[in-house]
Amino acid sequence: MGNREDLLAGAKRCLYEKGYARTTIRDITAAAGGVSMAAIGYHFGSKEALLNEALAQASGEWGRQLGEALAAAPLGPGATAAERFEVAWNHITGSFAEHQRLWTATFDVIGQLPHVPSLREQLAAGLSEARLGLAQVLGGLDPDADPDTAWAVGGFYQALLTGVMAQYLIDPDRAPTGRDLARALQRIATDGGT
Repeated sequence: MGNREDLLAGAKRCLYEKGYARTTIRDITAAAGGVSMAAIGYHFGSKEALLNEALAQASGEWGRQLGEALAAAPLGPGATAAERFEVAWNHITGSFAEHQRLWTATFDVIGQLPHVPSLREQLAAGLSEARLGLAQVLGGLDPDADPDTAWAVGGFYQALLTGVMAQYLIDPDRAPTGRDLARALQRIATDGGT
């Protein structure tokens, strides 16, 4: 690997081990195998830009893995929407344990938004992409064919994902499962939640 790739790999390790706010330039260069501190400025401009890119890459890797797992989910052509929803969310919640450090780092980054204004713009751009991706992967929607519906459905899935992640980080033994979420959604849809 080159310096740039070494720095990204080191930054990911630091995000997972120390979090966004507590990672220093020295931490990253040490985790990158002794790459010089100046290389961060040369390749990324700042420590924050490097950490942001490392987090975006890690999130993208999780998204691709999840998409592949969902595509391989064993559901027959007669599966109901509720069954597809439950299977998808079981895959998502099942991935939390494996990727817990990613979600901890994500929430750490969210906590830094008031202190790093440029981070908000980058996360907002990534959030837009995530919403449309979730609408496509989980909702089966084509964002180009119906952008308004994809945006709304993707926003729902993103809100659900963020909320379930938070519950998993706080109390993993009682966080909702795919079955819990499917039952709740069916109940809300059939009686309006009243």
